[in-house]
Amino acid sequence: MRPARLFIVAAEPSGDVLARETVEAYRSFAPDTEFAAIGGQELAAIRLPSPIDTSPLAILGIFDGLKIYGEILRLADQATDEIIAFNPDAVILVDSWGFMIRVAERLQKRAPNIKVIKLVGPQIWATRPGRAKKIAAVVDHVICIHEMEVPYYEPLGVPTTVMGNPALSRTEKGDGAQYRAALGLSDEEDLLLVLPGSRPSEIARVAPVLVEAAQQIERAKPNVRLVFAPAPAIREQFLERFPELAERGQVAEQGAERFDVMAAADLALACSGTVTSELALQGTPFIVGYKAGWMTWAVARFFLYKPNHITLLNIAADDTEVAKEFLQTKFKPGLIADAALALLNDRAALQAQRAAQDTALARMVKPGMPAAEIAARAIRESIAVPE
Repeated sequence: MRPARLFIVAAEPSGDVLARETVEAYRSFAPDTEFAAIGGQELAAIRLPSPIDTSPLAILGIFDGLKIYGEILRLADQATDEIIAFNPDAVILVDSWGFMIRVAERLQKRAPNIKVIKLVGPQIWATRPGRAKKIAAVVDHVICIHEMEVPYYEPLGVPTTVMGNPALSRTEKGDGAQYRAALGLSDEEDLLLVLPGSRPSEIARVAPVLVEAAQQIERAKPNVRLVFAPAPAIREQFLERFPELAERGQVAEQGAERFDVMAAADLALACSGTVTSELALQGTPFIVGYKAGWMTWAVARFFLYKPNHITLLNIAADDTEVAKEFLQTKFKPGLIADAALALLNDRAALQAQRAAQDTALARMVKPGMPAAEIAARAIRESIAVPE
């Protein structure tokens, strides 16, 4: 049997990480597999450079997407050309619903012989269940995160595999004590970690509020030490916007182990996203903040999004507020600072939040092998490689 030929596509940083992990897992049991890819730095690091610059796709929001709609279509056409030229047995489209569905539709029309596998389906349980029908029309296999997604696809005859949350699979327990010792923190000092986001739009809309909230906390509670840890993809943009933080030594070093920083923190202020689940796995209480464009927020809140909360941990806890959320009109430095100070001044409240986070996490973690390995094995089983 000849080696399989697989093409994997990732359009933003989080998808790029999962794509790299999935390729590595697949190579571990099928090292002769031929891969090609479109993605970013993570895939490039495993010798899969991208022929397309996907950085314009690292956006968030309905109306943010509309601003570059023409670019999205152009990149979808270009990606389809690259995939067809490689002539793979299957293409794996990672996350990024809006872009990937357009690639899948083009492949169905131009190369229906190529099997299409969607790695991470859209959050149909939280937004529009009707998306399942759209996926079923152009995708041969869906690999999703939650068991609650399966009933949406089963009636449509789409093979579905649940891999669990990849962020939880890859999160190792950090060495908080070592990181605190490296900073010279005493037991009486609190470490407040600020995670300002991973997208350019978040550095513009979210980071300034979280930075100001952290500085208010520092002024109100002198024994608080601040550490800012922007995602690698937007680190330079963050440093350009807030150079004074680096000058004061408050920005985590590029090579610092991110889980050590999380484990060391007494409390975190976090931009909404995967990082909140990672914080919970480190046993770190956190507060969530977010602000989207107003039109995006209005459409999502009143027409698309069903749960009352946006943080996955809160949704897993029967849609209750385990971690406080400050969104849109409530996303203000003073409100966030007051909530953080109340927690830092009440050790019992911090411990209660840790316990509630642990309970919610137990509902989110899929036991067994890592999510990327489950995904890789599901991909292998779904393709039939000819002699």
